[in-house]
Amino acid sequence: MARGRLQVYLGAAPGVGKTYAMLAEGQRLRAQGADVVVGLVEPHGRRLTAEMAEGLETLPRRRVVHRGAVFTDLDVAALLARAPGIALVDELAHTNVPLSRNAKRWQDVEEVLAAGIDVITTLNVQHLESLNDVVEQITGVRQRETLPDEVARNADRIELVDLPPEVLRRRMTHGEIYPPDRVAASLTHYFRVGNLTALRELALLWLADRVEEGLQRYRAEHGISAPWETRERILVGLTGGQEGATLIRRAARISARTPGSELLALHVVSGEGLAEGSPPALGEQRVLLESLGGTFHQMTADGVAEALLGFARAENVTQIVLGASRRGRLSSLLRAGVGRRTIRGSGAIDVHIVTHEEAAGPVALLRMEHPVRGIGRRRLGAALVTAAVLLPVLTLALTAARGGVGLAGALLLYLLAVVVVALVGGLWPALAAAAAAGLLADYYLVSPRHSLDIARGEEILALAVFVAVAALVGTATGTAARRSYRAGRALSEARVLSRLATDMMHGQDLPVLIERIRENFALTAVSLLVRDTAPAGEARWFVAAGAGERPPERPDEAEVEAVLDDGLTLAARGRGLNADDYELFAACGAQIGMAWTRGRLARRAAETDTRAAAERTRASLLLRAGRELRAVLHGADDALARLRHEGSSPDQERNRLLASARSSVRRAGRLVGALDTLSRLQGGALGLALRPVELSEVLTAVLDELGPGGHTLRLLVPDDPPDVIADAAHLTRALTALAADALRHSPADEPPALAVKILPGRLAIRVSDGAGSPGAPGASDGAGARTEGIAQQLARELVEAMGGTLTPAGAPGEAFSVRILLPTVAGKPES
Repeated sequence: MARGRLQVYLGAAPGVGKTYAMLAEGQRLRAQGADVVVGLVEPHGRRLTAEMAEGLETLPRRRVVHRGAVFTDLDVAALLARAPGIALVDELAHTNVPLSRNAKRWQDVEEVLAAGIDVITTLNVQHLESLNDVVEQITGVRQRETLPDEVARNADRIELVDLPPEVLRRRMTHGEIYPPDRVAASLTHYFRVGNLTALRELALLWLADRVEEGLQRYRAEHGISAPWETRERILVGLTGGQEGATLIRRAARISARTPGSELLALHVVSGEGLAEGSPPALGEQRVLLESLGGTFHQMTADGVAEALLGFARAENVTQIVLGASRRGRLSSLLRAGVGRRTIRGSGAIDVHIVTHEEAAGPVALLRMEHPVRGIGRRRLGAALVTAAVLLPVLTLALTAARGGVGLAGALLLYLLAVVVVALVGGLWPALAAAAAAGLLADYYLVSPRHSLDIARGEEILALAVFVAVAALVGTATGTAARRSYRAGRALSEARVLSRLATDMMHGQDLPVLIERIRENFALTAVSLLVRDTAPAGEARWFVAAGAGERPPERPDEAEVEAVLDDGLTLAARGRGLNADDYELFAACGAQIGMAWTRGRLARRAAETDTRAAAERTRASLLLRAGRELRAVLHGADDALARLRHEGSSPDQERNRLLASARSSVRRAGRLVGALDTLSRLQGGALGLALRPVELSEVLTAVLDELGPGGHTLRLLVPDDPPDVIADAAHLTRALTALAADALRHSPADEPPALAVKILPGRLAIRVSDGAGSPGAPGASDGAGARTEGIAQQLARELVEAMGGTLTPAGAPGEAFSVRILLPTVAGKPES
C-alpha cells in the first residue's frame, strides 16, 4: 500500500488563519469530488473557522476521562476504519491525553499516512523542536509541545500562512483570536510587534531552508552542475596563512551587501597552495568566520583549484574569494597558481582575487620544502660528516694513484660517494657533495692540475653530467625519504585515531579518552573545557573531563589548545606541538567533542525518558487513587444516607452503619496518607533510617494501627526470628497497608494471615487474605488475581527503598497475596 501524502499549513504565529486555510482546502477538494473527512478541528470559538467546516463530514471525537475530567481527542481507530481519501487533522504538535494510543498527534498522523490516507494538517513555527529555544528567547514563553523537525521536513507540501503584525494585532483586538479577557495580556506580551516580526522571519528562514533542500535534490536528480543564482553564496578559500582573516572580512562585507546571502569557507588539505599554513591560524579563522555567520568546511584533494570548483558547484556557490598568490615570479612561470586555474575553470562563478600583506613581492623566491622534513637533523649532520670525510679520502687515494684511474673512473667513484651521502642525508647534502666532488676532480684530476681551468671540452661535459646525475640521485633519495616519513606519519596518526575511536565504541568514559590523548602526545595534563555564558555576559569555563597533573581550567592556562566548537576547547600543558602533531591533536579533539556531545544528548534523552516514566507512573497512580477514593467515599456516603433515612432503626443497625462510615473515612484518610508518602518517596524527600529492627516490635505496632480488625489477623511467626535491616516506621506502614488490604478481601469466617519464614540471609513475610489456604510463605509464586492498588504500591516502594523486594505470591483461591523479602542482620538456618 502506497504511503499517504502529508500537506502542512505552517503558521508564523497563532491566529494567522492556518486552520481556516486547511478547511478551505478541504472544501475545494470536496467540490472536486475528493473523499474528505474532518478527523479533528480546533475552531477555538472562532465563528469563521466553524462556518468553513460546515458541509464537511466530521468524525466523532474519542472521549477520554483523565483525573476526573472528560477530554476529547482524535479517534485514530475510527479514522482508519472510515479510510477516507483525505483527512483533515488540526494541530500536528498537540500532546495527547495520557494513556492514549500515541503520546503525540503527529504519531497518530504517521499511522494514518502509513494506511495510505492523505493528511492535511496545521502547525505553528514555535512548535518546531530546532526553533524552540529561539522562540523562548524572543517571546519569553517556553513551548511545552514540540515536534521533531524531520516530521515537518518530510511533508510533501508545506504552505506558509502569514499576516502582517499590525493586521494580526487588529484581529486580536476585534476578538477574532482570543476571548476578550485574554486580549490585553496577549497584546502586551506574546503578540508584541517585535515578537510577531521575529516569528515571521523564523518561519520564512526555516521554510527557505526546506526549499533549498528541494532545489538541491532537484539539481542532483537532473544532473545540473551550473550554479543557479537563487541565493548569493560566497565561498572563501583559506590556506591557514595570516591572510585568512583579511579574506574572511572581505567576503563578509560582500555578503552583507546582499541580504539573504550565505558565507562559506573551504580549506583544502593537499600538497600545494591552499594546504599551506598553520592549524592554530586555521582555528582562529574558523572562530572569526562563525562569529560573522559563516560556516567552515574542509576536504582532502589532490588539486586545490579543482576541489574549490567542485565544492562550489555542489553548493551552488555564486562567488569565490581568493587571496593573491604568494608564489614568486619564477614559480608562477613554471606553473599556473591556484587563482589562475580557478579563474580558468570557474565558468559562471565570479572569482575575486584580494590583495594582502602576504602576497609575493618582486623578489619572492620559489618555496622549497623544508630540507629536514622526512630526514631528521641527525641524518643530515651524519651526511655532511660523511661527505667531509669520504670526499677528501677518496681524492687523496685518486691522487696517489697518479693517473692509474682515468677521469671517467674517478667520476664514477665520486658518484658512488655522492650516492652514499644521498642515502644518508637526502637531497641537500647530496647536492653539496656533488658540487664539492666536481671541484675536487677539476682541481686535482683535470689538466691543468691544481687549478679550476679545464682544457678539454669532453672533461667539461663529463663534470656537468656527473653533477646532474648526483643531483638526480640526491633528489630521488630525498623524495623517497620524505614519502617514507609521510607514510609512517600517516600510519601513526591512523593508529592513534583508530585506538581512540575503538575506545569510544566500547563506551569508555571521557576521562579515559582524555588520558589516551595525554599519553599519545606525552603531555603533562589535558582537559576538555566547556564555556558557559553567565547572565551578565561573562564567559565562564568549567572542566568537563581532565587527565594528568593540574589540568588547565581555562584556555589561557594551556600551552596548546584546539577549538572544537564555539563553546568547546581541548586544552593541554606540557610541551609545544609541531604543525603535524597539532593537526593530529585537533583531530583527536574533534572525536572527543563528538563523544561529549553524544553523551550530553544521551543524558538528556535518559532524563526525558525518566521524567516521562515518572509522569506515566504518577498519572496511573492518581487514576487508581481516584477510583479507590471514589469507592471509599461512596461507601461512607451510602452509610450516612441510610442513617438519615432510617432514623428509627435499631441501635445495632445504627451502630453498624456508623462503624461502616467511620471505617470508610479512615480508609480514605489512609489513602490520602499513602499518596502523600508516595509523592515524597518518588520526589526523594522521604528520609530512611536503616537499622536492625525486631520483627516483634513491628508486628505489635501493625496490630495497634489496624485497631479492632487487627485482632482477627493470624500471625504465623517462628520463634526468635532474626532482626531485619529496615526503617521501623516505614516497615510498619507498609505491613499495615498490606494487612488492611487483606482484611478487606477476606471472608468473615476466614481471617487473613501474616506468615514469616526464615531464609539464608533474608526474612520472607507473606500477607494473604483468608480466601484460600495460607500455606507456607514459600508456596508457589504465581501471579495474583488483583491488580496492584495504592496500598500495595506504597508497600512495594517502601520495601524497595529499604533494600527489599515485594512480589505477588497468589496461591489458588487467594484474591490477595504478596511476599516481602528483607535482608537480615545474621542469617539463620531455614525453618
